[in-house]
This record gives sequence, C-alpha cells and structure tokens, in this order.
Amino acid sequence: MKQLESNRDRMIKEGGYLVLLYIVLIASFCVFGVSVRAEAKSTRIKDIVDIEGVRDNMLIGYGLVVGLNGSGDSLNNSPFTQQSLIAMLERLGVNIRGENLNTGNVAAVMVTATLPPFSNQGARIDVNVSAMGDASSLQGGTLLVTPLKGADDQVYAIGQGTITTGGFAAAGDAGTVTRNIPTTGRIAEGAIVEREILYDINKQNSIRLALRNPDFTTARRISRAINGFIGADISAAENSGSVKINRSQNYKGTLVDLITDIEQLPIQPDQLARIVIDENSGVIVIGSNVRINNVAIAQGSLTIKVTETPQVSQPSPFSQTGETVVVPRTELEVNRGDDVRLAELDTGVSLQDLVTGLNKLGVGPRDIITILHAIKAAGALQAEIQTM
Repeated sequence: MKQLESNRDRMIKEGGYLVLLYIVLIASFCVFGVSVRAEAKSTRIKDIVDIEGVRDNMLIGYGLVVGLNGSGDSLNNSPFTQQSLIAMLERLGVNIRGENLNTGNVAAVMVTATLPPFSNQGARIDVNVSAMGDASSLQGGTLLVTPLKGADDQVYAIGQGTITTGGFAAAGDAGTVTRNIPTTGRIAEGAIVEREILYDINKQNSIRLALRNPDFTTARRISRAINGFIGADISAAENSGSVKINRSQNYKGTLVDLITDIEQLPIQPDQLARIVIDENSGVIVIGSNVRINNVAIAQGSLTIKVTETPQVSQPSPFSQTGETVVVPRTELEVNRGDDVRLAELDTGVSLQDLVTGLNKLGVGPRDIITILHAIKAAGALQAEIQTM
C-alpha cells in the first residue's frame, strides 16, 4: 500500500494524473462530454426483422429537365445532353439535326426511386433527381417523361413533374452564393407505378424472418416468443440471421394475419459489446454490454509554451555611431499540471459517473478516444471498437 501511494505521488509531481478505473458501462452515448443513459427495453419484432421476399426494389432512369433559368448544361461540354435533346425532339416530330443548339435551360439527370413491396398499378411514388452534366442548379426545372427500370431492365414506373430543390445558387460579377446542393432535387409522388411485382404471400407454406442485426441470442428469443404465442413449435432459429416460421394448424387465420400478430410480439434484442467512435467529430457511442477490467491509466499533462517577442534596438537620435538591430527575446512557460485532480471510481459505476469523473479531470472527447484505444490495446476492454 505504501508503495502504491509513493508511485501515485511521484506521478502527480511529474505532471500526470492517475485514474483507477473498474467500470461497468451502461448503454449510453457521450458527445463532447455529455452522457445520456438508456435502459434496455422490449422492442416489437417488426422493428428488428425483415420478412424474406417482402422488400423494396430500386428503380433508375435517365431523363431531361427543362425550364431552367440558364443554369442547365452547356451543350458543348455535355454531348449526351445534346444527343438526348435531339432524340426527344425527333420523337415529337421536330428535326433539328445539323443545327447549332445553344441553350442553357436543359439538363441531363439521373432519376432514382424506390418501389415499395406490394405496390399496385397506378400508385404514386417519390423520385429523386440528380444532375449529370455541368448544370449549376435544377431549381424551377421540370422533369420530362422518364421510364424507371428495375434490375431486370423492365419498366416499372414513369416519372414526371416539377422538381423541388433544397438549395439554391446565385452568381454575380464579383462572387457567387450557394446554399446546400442545388443540383439535386425531389419530386413528391412524381412517378406512377406501371407494373406490379407479383408475390402472393398467402400461398407460401413458410416464411423467414431476417434479423437486421444478426445475433444467435436474439434469434432464439424470437423463436421462443412465437412458439409461446401460438402454443406450438412452428418456428426455429436457423442461424444468427434468420428464423423460419411454418404454417400451423392451431392458427385459424391467414399467413398475413399470422405475420401481423407476430410483428406485435415484444422481444428484448441482445447486442454485441461494441464502442463506436467518430474521430472526426469526437462522438463516442458505448453499448450496454461493454466491460472494462481493473486497469490503471496515466496521462501526461506537461505543457511547454514558447513565445517569441523580438525587440528593435536602435541608436539615439542624431547619433553618428551604432546601427539598428533586432534583439531576440524568448519566453518559456512550463505547465506541469499541478492543478490536475485525482479521481477514483469504485466498482460498478455507470458510464454517467465515468464521464462525470473524466470531465472533472478535464479530459475531453479526444482524450477519451485515446484512453479507450489504449485500454483495448492493454487487453482490459471487453468490447469491439469500431471507428467511423
């Protein structure tokens, strides 16, 4: 004990501080030294799984936006825009091949959309529009009729409408002002579904639930909750990422009714012990299962400040001798951290207490990130560190 106190006093004199950590971290996150505690609660099954075969489908198309106030593509630098414009006008009976086109009101764009599952013919979906060429803004433009295709090269929707942008760009002779991204926009309900994806879920003899965060414990809990609700062993966890559910004679409803009832069942998902760190912003997110063994941490706080204040030395007025010279002047300031305080955290403290203690020591988010990496390297941190 005397040896420990002697070492601790020596480290304080050298400008460091010693923190003895023996921690049980509760689910929370700390942003710039602020910690918020979250208790584990039950979650509906529908919020943590996806049903196999019930998914969105990505659509993409190429089109033209017209009506821009001189902010469109320059046709000389964007030949694909000129070719598309000529082809479109020829389909409308206007032949302009060989003519010199010089318009800045047209822009070539890529159009993307998401087709929800079980979308019926005639339903409307939102579309996103993004400039391809050197257009400076899509504000005020109108998307012309654009077929939207799926991965099978089939047209599933047709898009058209006025674009709404979340930014703008203005330019003058002496400068420009740009806010957000004016070369992307959105058309609410700007596409009409023309082809349905046929999938009759009621004809299926079984379904699979795909976990969004695969985990063996969570998969087994889901299976047990379903079997307990039905009163028969109709489901089983196949692996960490899927749970198979078979039709049951005990359930009188359709498969859609069964899915509806299963989705509402509460489950407490399990999770890996993980720490997510964003070093750019200093954000630290710590999971509830993170544990740290008994470990001692010392961080130096020695600061040396060097200040250069050169002075000019010159002879007296009307003096016949002497010359003006620059005399260097250097000031050194050494801060050994004598005001650093020592904190000790007892066994079983929460992350709220940990962050509070580190804040009292003046440890910022950047230093906490360094400390966590050092604890992991020492083998005392029982968690995975994921750096964004």
